[in-house]
Amino acid sequence: MPTAPAASAAKAAPAATKTGPQLQLIPATVDGALDAADEAVDLLLDSGRAPGDILVLTTGEQHPWAAHELSFGEASYWAQHDAGDDVFYAGADADRAKGRPVVVVAVNGGADDVVAGALPEAMGRAGTLLIVCGDPKRINALIGPGA
Repeated sequence: MPTAPAASAAKAAPAATKTGPQLQLIPATVDGALDAADEAVDLLLDSGRAPGDILVLTTGEQHPWAAHELSFGEASYWAQHDAGDDVFYAGADADRAKGRPVVVVAVNGGADDVVAGALPEAMGRAGTLLIVCGDPKRINALIGPGA
């Protein structure tokens, strides 16, 4: 798993442009996307980003943190989201998840139509930075280069 792109993603604290948040791509396999997303979150936190600024979305299976928290019930899970004081993990299809300054997407599976829909949705939720962890060829094929 490459660390240099994640490090540069975490160090970049860009302001939103007129066209939207800055996009960072961290190459990762489907099996490595969650690890890459976790590493990006760690680097963001280490660089001073507030935990409540970060939303992590997955296109395949839920992040283990989300699965664990959901085991205590939906009300408790969403109360943590609404409090907005910690990193929050959700499926990319979680319409209730509100935007945050930084959105990290782990492309850890999911059908092409799920991923193709999740990426523009994540872009809309990201205030200043969108980090996508996944296979660059697949991502570019689904959203088009330069998107």
